[in-house]
Amino acid sequence: MAIEMSNLKPAHGSRHKYKRMGRGNGSGKGTTAGKGTKGQRARQGGRKGLRQIGMKRTVQSTPKLGGFSALAQKAATLPVSILNKFNANDTVTVAVLAKAGLIPYAAASVKLVAGGKLSKKVNVRGISVSAEAKAQIESLGGAVVLQVVK
Repeated sequence: MAIEMSNLKPAHGSRHKYKRMGRGNGSGKGTTAGKGTKGQRARQGGRKGLRQIGMKRTVQSTPKLGGFSALAQKAATLPVSILNKFNANDTVTVAVLAKAGLIPYAAASVKLVAGGKLSKKVNVRGISVSAEAKAQIESLGGAVVLQVVK
């Protein structure tokens, strides 16, 4: 006999009728509806509270940690003296710093802070700069441009 849509049947034992519980003693699952007698598990909603029976000890044994770790990445902070690694009149951007290996590629942003001494005229573009670092860069004739790239 050929297999056709009209003569397909499920495998034996793969489908069975749903047993209706608590529908009279004549049904075979009346009175206690297969839950045994009394106790928390026999009550309405009784099993719901049992799910966390092993959790209390675990929760109590884990230490409480104060504070909050921000989910946003912090800016990579660099001293202004790091700009001495570049040639005079170079334009330094986040991409240039990453290519030179001075910041990780994952750094969302960079901030230059006063640290060390700057000895070359360097232009900084798209990098946030502290007031002291900006003064050092501009005293040598460099420029700081904070542009928002869209």
